[in-house]
Amino acid sequence: MRWHRWWPRGSRVATRAPGRPHGVIAPERVGAAERTARRAAISEAEWALARERMVIDQLERRGLRDEQLLRAFRTVPRHRFVDSDDPYGDRALAIASGQTISQPYVVAAMAAAAGPERGYRGAKVLEIGTGSGYSAAILVELGAEVTTVERHASLGAEALERLRSAGYDNVRVVVGDGSLGWPQGAPYDAIIVTAAGPSVPEPLLGQLSQDGGRLVIPVGTREQQWLTLVQRHGTAYTRREVEPVVFVPLVGEHGFRE
Repeated sequence: MRWHRWWPRGSRVATRAPGRPHGVIAPERVGAAERTARRAAISEAEWALARERMVIDQLERRGLRDEQLLRAFRTVPRHRFVDSDDPYGDRALAIASGQTISQPYVVAAMAAAAGPERGYRGAKVLEIGTGSGYSAAILVELGAEVTTVERHASLGAEALERLRSAGYDNVRVVVGDGSLGWPQGAPYDAIIVTAAGPSVPEPLLGQLSQDGGRLVIPVGTREQQWLTLVQRHGTAYTRREVEPVVFVPLVGEHGFRE
């Protein structure tokens, strides 16, 4: 797998917006009423063109070439998962419960890193940190069977509604402590964690498939982490630190305290 040194320092909360320093989220500069009116005036064909530009400018030009991954990003209507006048921009966006959704490249890069050796088609995937539901929709488009865990009950409920509204009604949304995973659905071919832990949670390691299961998680302090890829073969684990990143903390029994 090839990794590129320009990986954005980004996450659901802190990401580098164009022309701004690391760790700053570009604010929305229009009011809710004006934003709603603008969005209503945009046709689905225009949204599709925006997705195509996103794929070309943000994914392909940054080295992502997997056709199935690119197709998923061309298909999922990101504008249905965020309330923004620029849903396809190269930046993190605010969502409910004081959280944000990562910029498209960060979502794509994590999905690529966690990709099972036999591909996502039919794979069992656990996502920790549902957010708006956008990442889960991408995984479904890739062919995965997705369970996603969200700590904030209201955010989980809203994500479930957005997923259903967009036609992704086969995603299992669980409200609970993501650091514990979801053992009822284990083992998983891939686990993607969209929040940073002080270490790799032991429950997640145990829930990985012994046949090459992959786990992608930011690990470090609250201020700075390394995106870490763990792969399991039987009872043995390999670990590789990929790139420095900044994510929101994974709060829970095997994560950070409140």
